[in-house]
Amino acid sequence: MVLEGFQLAEKEEVASFHFPDLEALKKGSEIKALNTTLKRAIAQGNLEHQKARIYFADDQEDKYVETAIWGLTDYEIVLKKNVVVPIHRIVKLEI
Repeated sequence: MVLEGFQLAEKEEVASFHFPDLEALKKGSEIKALNTTLKRAIAQGNLEHQKARIYFADDQEDKYVETAIWGLTDYEIVLKKNVVVPIHRIVKLEI
């Protein structure tokens, strides 16, 4: 089930989105849980090509995309075709 208020975005559109510098999650426990889930998602994306539902906020609205996560840096997740989403703008990740 999709979180209320989030709009589906195509992964090809993500490259054109603008992301503010503000942190989307406020609680340290939420950020820690997200980082743990990101590590699991990266393994499943690379090994099994399993898709994840990534909820994030750009400068316009809350959105989500369903795709495999191919890479992870200290600051961004990497999707197919080197499209990136800043980790600090991710609200939730479902795998």
